[in-house]
Amino acid sequence: MSTSLLGVFEIAELAGVSPSAIANWRKRITDFPKPLADLKSGPVYDEGQIRHWLAQRAADELPEAVESLYERLADLRDDPAEMREKVDEVVRHLQREATSTQRPGILLGRVQGGKTKAFLGAIAKAFDAGYGASVVLTKGTKSLTQQTLSRIRNDFRELIDADLVSVFDILKVPDLTRHELARKLIFVVKKEDDNLRRLISLVKERFPQLRDQHVLIIDDEADLASVSSRRMGGEVTQGVISRQIDEFRTFVPNSAILQVTATPYALYLQPSEEVTTSTGAFFKPKRPAFTVILPQHDKYIGGDEYFEFCNDPAHAAYFFYREVPLAERDAMKKEDRRRLQIDRVLAEKNAAILNEAIVTFLVGGVIRNIQLADTNETPRKYSFLFHTEQARQSHDWQMQIARAIRDALVQEASKESQRFNELVRAAYDDLKRSIAIIDKPLPTLGRVCERVRRALLDDEMMITKVNSDNDIEELLAADGQLKLRVPFNIFIGGQILDRGITIDNLVGFYYGRNPKRSQQDTVLQHCRMYGARGVEDVAVTRFYAPLNVYQIMRRIHEFDAALRNAVESGAHERGVYFIQRDPSNRLIPCAPSKVQFSEIVSVRPARRLILSGFQTVSKSQGIRALTKLDELVESGIGKETKPTLIHVDLALKIVNSAYSLLEFEDTSDDDKAAHQLILEHLSKTCTNTSLKNHVYAMISFGHDTSRRRSDGRFSDSPENLDRRKTAKSKALDIPVLMLLRQNGDEGIHGWRGLPFWWPVIFTPASAPTTVFATEQPRIAATGSNIITRPLASDGNSD
Repeated sequence: MSTSLLGVFEIAELAGVSPSAIANWRKRITDFPKPLADLKSGPVYDEGQIRHWLAQRAADELPEAVESLYERLADLRDDPAEMREKVDEVVRHLQREATSTQRPGILLGRVQGGKTKAFLGAIAKAFDAGYGASVVLTKGTKSLTQQTLSRIRNDFRELIDADLVSVFDILKVPDLTRHELARKLIFVVKKEDDNLRRLISLVKERFPQLRDQHVLIIDDEADLASVSSRRMGGEVTQGVISRQIDEFRTFVPNSAILQVTATPYALYLQPSEEVTTSTGAFFKPKRPAFTVILPQHDKYIGGDEYFEFCNDPAHAAYFFYREVPLAERDAMKKEDRRRLQIDRVLAEKNAAILNEAIVTFLVGGVIRNIQLADTNETPRKYSFLFHTEQARQSHDWQMQIARAIRDALVQEASKESQRFNELVRAAYDDLKRSIAIIDKPLPTLGRVCERVRRALLDDEMMITKVNSDNDIEELLAADGQLKLRVPFNIFIGGQILDRGITIDNLVGFYYGRNPKRSQQDTVLQHCRMYGARGVEDVAVTRFYAPLNVYQIMRRIHEFDAALRNAVESGAHERGVYFIQRDPSNRLIPCAPSKVQFSEIVSVRPARRLILSGFQTVSKSQGIRALTKLDELVESGIGKETKPTLIHVDLALKIVNSAYSLLEFEDTSDDDKAAHQLILEHLSKTCTNTSLKNHVYAMISFGHDTSRRRSDGRFSDSPENLDRRKTAKSKALDIPVLMLLRQNGDEGIHGWRGLPFWWPVIFTPASAPTTVFATEQPRIAATGSNIITRPLASDGNSD
């Protein structure tokens, strides 16, 4: 006698409830019939048992009430209230935009800041709102695709088990039955032309019924490939991936797009209307219609710590940064044993900081695990990232160096040599300073030294190369993160280690990428050292980079922080401008293939702008100009040190003369032109008519600021705290120009014997956040060398 079988959807139809209710009954009602089998399409049941069970139950005993998919997901993940609110906000915006312009929205997170968790929540919430499917577009690498698949399946595992959601890699979508197509569907698609072709085929040919579904497109790392273009034969054409995404959108007219990124600069500069080319093709608009900023969780460690709090002696991040000499960075590029003798690596000058970094990584991890053991907590595995070059041959050479350092340390540890003890002591003394700041117990040096020795002798340090030579899937754990196989893991690699890849417990980062022209979005995505960290881990974290690279990264952090402040405050609604002027080649927000843009300088309210890293011209060369400048200051401002109101034209003349006495060894550090532009713009756009076109000037004499601080970094605080407070109190509607006359002594102060005026600009507290681009765009002439235009949904500063 054959048995009639029912699936979840047939049972729901028979009972007159939703499939979600059936899943809820299976989970909560203990006598619900057991399935006869669990097929790939889901569990199947005996129809007779189901009918008998339903007949035994009164209707009021089987309530339809069931948690929404997002509520179940959020409860499973223990999402905080702030996260739930943001997910709700995203889906409300998407529903509103999808019914009008079909313009995307942005979910703006931080590097390693929980963006994946948020967009998975948005998918579940969209399913609750009636969306039938979601497409997740990932960066075009196996590693990130695998990581994304693993993360989705892990987060949705309860909903998958309940036969409510199915998740597919677009390359492995089977022939789906009507039963399977009735579920909520998630397709993970790598941003690669074959993957996108299969996605288009999915709705165009294989399952055309999906065209009628409301589809949520999640464009993860949306500024990567999705908005690319190229120039051929003098005409700009759309990039392949961008074109394929638009083609897919034409087949699913009820689609909504959520762009997810930590680096949205290219997205905000996209056209807001469809663009038609001479060939008749058009680009669908990808400029965001709205922006939702993810809240920063309380354990997030990011740019604030690495580039702001690092200047606060009371913060554990004060000791984060260690400068890598350019000679050492260059010695890491390719094998050259004249530069770096690998057989004596522990004594090699051009590997001194790397030696220090690896030993400090070991000592820091040991200290943390001793602290954890002393409080009956489970020891952890720690990671260190080495990222200076893209070339695979560089990675091979760096592997040789790192292994030589490890092997030499093992040899020294086996002998318990004086050198070994000195190396451990130096790292211990360094870390002791930051651990003291957080007031946590520090194990004794002897205990740490013995544990480091045992770690080396027991082969607890692994060095792994991560690039296209690897089978990346072998390097990934079940959750898609890089495996930490031993207590101390050093990863050496290039571009594959940027966007999306997560590395747990990263407490050491040796970074040296230094292209002639830095792209803000690319460099920021390299910051794998950002992420969730406890304060105890912060105290043993160190960051190693050349000074010029560090300064670029600090500038990028400031620009990024300005953008977020503008969006959060609504400053973009008051008007944020791009001003292209004074060619420069130091920093661009993104690749020209994403948007034709240029050098960026950002300004936030109530900030100070100051040059550092400069030297004066020679005394013989500058003395005559200095005399004229002294006369100009005296005639235009006087000798009073209190704030004096002067016209901006005079201020610009003084600043221009002051800057003419300063020069830069590295011209990419020269922000003189940008600072003058900022001073002029903020004065001339002041809304207080009585102060418009003016600035406050403050002068001070007899300063002996050294060119470098005691820690070796360039001085950037020539004013004292009282003068800074006075300047900030006056910089309300217009800028304050502080002029500090330095004696410029040689010897311990490091100057060339020429006195000079050091300008410091304080931006007004009431000024809207502003972004400046100091290079004219590569477009047709406008008849003016200053172009201003509002920035859509954002703004920037400092």
